[in-house]
Amino acid sequence: MPSSCKEIRAALAQCLQESECIMVQRHTAAECLRPPLVDGLPLKCQQLKKGFGECRRGMIDMRKRFRGNQAVTFTQLQETETSGEGYQLYAGKSAFSGAKGATDGNEKPPEDWREIENEKYRREAAAAVVAAAKGKK
Repeated sequence: MPSSCKEIRAALAQCLQESECIMVQRHTAAECLRPPLVDGLPLKCQQLKKGFGECRRGMIDMRKRFRGNQAVTFTQLQETETSGEGYQLYAGKSAFSGAKGATDGNEKPPEDWREIENEKYRREAAAAVVAAAKGKK
């Protein structure tokens, strides 16, 4: 097998060896990768299986014949998880490296510009009322 998928294949094999399907239930790796048992695999193994399939498919894809099958290696994925920088490239730079920061989904949604303008108008109107009241006294 060409070397473009070798690393992800080894990572899939390692993940399968550590899975409950092989360690506890004593199935073979081939049996664990087939439909009835594949749903019981850990999510990491399922993702590696999908990535390995896409890598194998990319080896015969004619659209990649000039640049070659540039599979995302497992070590790149691990480095991405630890460093936080994405491996997708956009104009030669990481697609996610220039982000504002980490988000957890609990951020306050940005205020609508109309609400900001309304608040500014209300403050100005209140200040005008206070100034008119001082002018009458």
